[in-house]
Amino acid sequence: MWALPARATAPAVRIPDEGAKKLCTIDDPRIDESSGLGASRRHPGIVYTFNDSGGTPRLFALGIDDCRVRAAITLGGARNRDWEAMAVGPDALYVGDIGDNLKDQPYSTVYRIPEPKTIRTQTVHATAYRIKYEDGPHNAETLLVDPRTNRIYIASKEFGGSLYEGPKKLSTSGYNVMHRVGDAPLYATDGAFAPDGRTFVIRGYWDAEIYTAPGKELTGVKVPDQKQGEGVTYTADGRSLLFSGEGVRQPLWQEPVPKEALPSPTPSPKHRAAPAGGSGGGMITGRTMLGVVIAGALALAGVVLFARRRAS
Repeated sequence: MWALPARATAPAVRIPDEGAKKLCTIDDPRIDESSGLGASRRHPGIVYTFNDSGGTPRLFALGIDDCRVRAAITLGGARNRDWEAMAVGPDALYVGDIGDNLKDQPYSTVYRIPEPKTIRTQTVHATAYRIKYEDGPHNAETLLVDPRTNRIYIASKEFGGSLYEGPKKLSTSGYNVMHRVGDAPLYATDGAFAPDGRTFVIRGYWDAEIYTAPGKELTGVKVPDQKQGEGVTYTADGRSLLFSGEGVRQPLWQEPVPKEALPSPTPSPKHRAAPAGGSGGGMITGRTMLGVVIAGALALAGVVLFARRRAS
């Protein structure tokens, strides 16, 4: 189970956004409430966004370099009651209709579509999963998908927020119950897993934090000065974070991931560890090396003792 650090009781002091870089401005008139972001793994240089609350249930594919809309993807069979978050899985896009300001909705919905093979305006049928929380309704704006397991997580947007974990596999029948697994940052507005699944980020209006799964806080992240900061996602290479905000003509910002949270270099084939449960050579851990040294020393002592006995 995940266990985030104790929840904050007051907004953290925002670190100046010295490393933030303005990439472009989202000025398409169809996008006036960008409420979340998801960087494509399949199409380099593409990031998805959507409008909050009402209207056509669709995603917009933007070019990161110029914020120009490359395509509008309608989710067939879905509705936009209060879309607040999205996430990118290994082969699919997830959209969270999880806003519930009055906490009066009988359930929330997460939609899933296969990520299109080509970036073009089209309609893609969406699969709907009904969501309930084990402890009653919650307002939420953060949806995460672990790329290693496809398991979903939702962080509630509250003064004392919580992180909830979905079932191992989502079901289209009945309700998918989300179980509380830890605390969430103050008024969480978005979050995302790194492409390798080793870390995840959750942001609020004032700051953002990166955690190592399963939930150890790793480092704070500089958040750009935004009117209403809502969106965050990792770039496809895991080395930067992208930030967006609600409103008309809002910039898309890029912030380098702190070096302590960067993805680990991929080991060369000669030094790559054997797969879990497999046999053959692999990387030797410190504990294994210690065992080898001790075994070698005992073997050497045995040889010496045997030689002395033969000589006597």
